[in-house]
Amino acid sequence: MSLEALLFKYFGYVSFKPGQKEVISALLNNEHTMAMLPTGTGKSLCYQLSGYLMRGSVLIVSPLLSLMQDQVEQMKRFGEKRVVALNSFLSKEEKKHALAHIEKYKFIFCSPEMLQVPYIMNKLQSLDISLFVVDEAHCISQWGYDFRPDYMKLGEIRQVLGFPLTLALTATATTKVRYDIIHSLGLVRVTKVEATVNRPNIGFYVEKLADYHYKEQRVIELVSKLEKPGIIYFSSKKAAEHMANLLVEAQICQASAYHGGLEQDTRILIQQQFIHNQLDVICATSAFGMGVNKENVRFVIHYHMPMQMESYLQEIGRAGRDGLQSIAILLYAPGDEQIPLQLAESELPSEQQIDWLFQMLESQQILKEEGTAFLNEWKEQGGFSDIQWRIITDFIQRLVNDNVQLSTIIEMVKEFTKKRLSSKRRSTLLMKQWVELNTCRRRFILDYFEDMSEVRQHSCCDNCGLQIEEYYPSLNQTNGEIEGNANISWKEYLRKLLINGGLNT
Repeated sequence: MSLEALLFKYFGYVSFKPGQKEVISALLNNEHTMAMLPTGTGKSLCYQLSGYLMRGSVLIVSPLLSLMQDQVEQMKRFGEKRVVALNSFLSKEEKKHALAHIEKYKFIFCSPEMLQVPYIMNKLQSLDISLFVVDEAHCISQWGYDFRPDYMKLGEIRQVLGFPLTLALTATATTKVRYDIIHSLGLVRVTKVEATVNRPNIGFYVEKLADYHYKEQRVIELVSKLEKPGIIYFSSKKAAEHMANLLVEAQICQASAYHGGLEQDTRILIQQQFIHNQLDVICATSAFGMGVNKENVRFVIHYHMPMQMESYLQEIGRAGRDGLQSIAILLYAPGDEQIPLQLAESELPSEQQIDWLFQMLESQQILKEEGTAFLNEWKEQGGFSDIQWRIITDFIQRLVNDNVQLSTIIEMVKEFTKKRLSSKRRSTLLMKQWVELNTCRRRFILDYFEDMSEVRQHSCCDNCGLQIEEYYPSLNQTNGEIEGNANISWKEYLRKLLINGGLNT
């Protein structure tokens, strides 16, 4: 039976999206595979269909609880019952039952942190794992935009599991990051499937505003005119909540804020409301995105400038998954680049924090006596964030195990933070350069990822003649009376459009 026939049998699709067939064919030929497929091109189908055609279990490592949960629920809706996510959403009894019957599950989702638990690893070692999947694999590389220390340990996890056939998946990774992924996982003779990062149905539009204060009004105007649903990205939780409230109070649309400060259950609820069309607009931080499988998102607006090109491409990739025309709008005001620079600094421990912690360690000689179990007591005292703490304790744990001198550990931590911060600064300045371009924005992005694809689409970017009015479908269908009133306010404009049937209600 052909792969197309199997695709239809299991998923009801008649054809593959770019890159999918090549990935599945490589895996079925027992080839370790590194796949870079654009957001929205169905990376999860690659391991799902391959898994159905293999005998053993498929272990999928995923970085976010919400991402895992979304994938599990999606598979269950397709009728797959042999799927489980080993995470905090399971009650104690559910987790106990799942681990006691782990061999009955075909697809097992797990976080990299959960793989550090000896009992869980012992259970997984007893399985016939036919495929080891690393989703969002760019998290492995310290040069990736979403580096996570626990992802660096996945090469060791592969070894413990007996070096199973491996698939590394990412949507956005430079050549250097792709090399890091392969090297860190310990893969040899790897088949690389690297589809173009270009999404021709998404138009790029950068709008420069004279002052930061104009952004709020401009977002309200844009959301009132653009076809929905849509997503607005912010660097601030407070700004996301404020804008969501404004949109609801102005009766523009049904909107809600989504960020990492919300309870996990609340985040899942908001995500599901958006997917099922109960919300028109999500005002989100970067916590929202991965795993959101909604095909008809028509616009993505960035209220704040992203920290790097990779995350920008990942976030705008939420739009136009159905292949229809969509738009990515970035609003820029002078000085916006300071926000991502400040965020970059806050993600890493400062030199003062590092010095303080190691002075405490040295004065009490705790490392020699108690390992690293004591460290959590000092997290709050030193003002470390969760991300900072994960980075620094991972360094300490690894180097203490190798019996390295304390002074050497200090220098290595400082050198890592220095290089990481320097890399993030370069990425932010590159985004600023992209904003200031007067040539093709799409070509710049493709060149950054060393993608030689041609740019042929009509609706390319504002520098290539794209007009934002092309994405105001309702305003192009109004009658002469409304179109002729140039001085009408946007609220009154919308009210008249509704009365005259110009908008879908």
